[in-house]
Amino acid sequence: MLKFMRNKLISVARKDPETLAIHGVLDDDIYGLEIDLKVRLADLTFLSIEGRWNRHTTPECPRSLEFLQAAVGFRIEDGIDQKIHKIIGRKSCRHFANLLIECCRAAGEAARIAAWKDAAAERPGLAFKDFAAAHTPTERPAPKAAAVSAAPAAPRRQPPHPERPAAPAPADAAGGFVIDLHVHTSPASPCASDPVAAMIAEAQRIGLDGICLTDHNFVWPPEHVEALRQKHGFLVLAANEIITDQGDMLVFGFTRDIKGVIPLAELRREVDRAGGLIIAAHPFRGFLTFGAGEIGLTVEKAMARPCFQLVNGLETLNGKVTAAENNLAAEVARGLNLPASGGSDAHRWEEVGTYATRFEAAIGSEADLLAALKTGRFAPLAFRQILKAAAV
Repeated sequence: MLKFMRNKLISVARKDPETLAIHGVLDDDIYGLEIDLKVRLADLTFLSIEGRWNRHTTPECPRSLEFLQAAVGFRIEDGIDQKIHKIIGRKSCRHFANLLIECCRAAGEAARIAAWKDAAAERPGLAFKDFAAAHTPTERPAPKAAAVSAAPAAPRRQPPHPERPAAPAPADAAGGFVIDLHVHTSPASPCASDPVAAMIAEAQRIGLDGICLTDHNFVWPPEHVEALRQKHGFLVLAANEIITDQGDMLVFGFTRDIKGVIPLAELRREVDRAGGLIIAAHPFRGFLTFGAGEIGLTVEKAMARPCFQLVNGLETLNGKVTAAENNLAAEVARGLNLPASGGSDAHRWEEVGTYATRFEAAIGSEADLLAALKTGRFAPLAFRQILKAAAV
């Protein structure tokens, strides 16, 4: 059995009579992050917030820290979870958003205990259960001052402007019809750095036949994708990378706008009803952080993961994981006789085409792509390595 450990720890201290200091830590096999939050006890308003990364997966992760400042001025009250998911989860990072919500819950309980202690000082013998019975967890002391308005979000960093050669690089050496099936863009994916135009320009420059937009839990309107195709004279397709309880999934031919985490079994049922297809994205990302031997992971054990019974294929070349993780994915795909795909998982323009997928025939639409994927006749390839070798 494979194990994934996640520890979350929240501590709350009364820094002074007016302020709570909350420290939150989330640590698992993939991510390590911390939050220090100061909250005004009178009205539970965020006074300051500071985040730190101890371990992350992409170069874009540290960029999320600046966006945490958008939460300064928030107040712990009904609706705070949704507000944090919307403002922090989308603009910053969903892991920071989840940790911040846990901090809010701990701070709310600590504030209730603090209020009881203050009341007990005036009414000796007042038991907490009696105080709690008369004050619901959502009740807060009356504000002593007007709430602080939420600070505006920091301006988003502009994407780089690459210097492109006058003529596109030849890509015939790759053969077939080549599409990067895993591309993220800003602002659709909060963790991406560059806009879709920069991604398309780079794909054209290096000679890809097309790209597929797979922004996180984001559905591109079909008319917007068609407008991109027309404007750039280039094949732009849309799919989705959806978060499930068993990892991230690339989903094709399915347009329901899913927010948050969905059980993979439920997603499988819905995608089947829509006639779509699921490919497990970077299926072993983080699994080999400490080495396969240390966790007793073998190909046979990896093949036994329940999620592989619910997908149509595996991404065996992903640009954001280690070679060992890609190699294990390839061995598992072969062992299970599942089709394998490749994608850059690009979050920056210069990453487009690191890996891609080669099809036998030309593709011109999402319907063509879905039909081609269902045949299983496609293969991953290290596209930029092929270009580099051809140029020597």
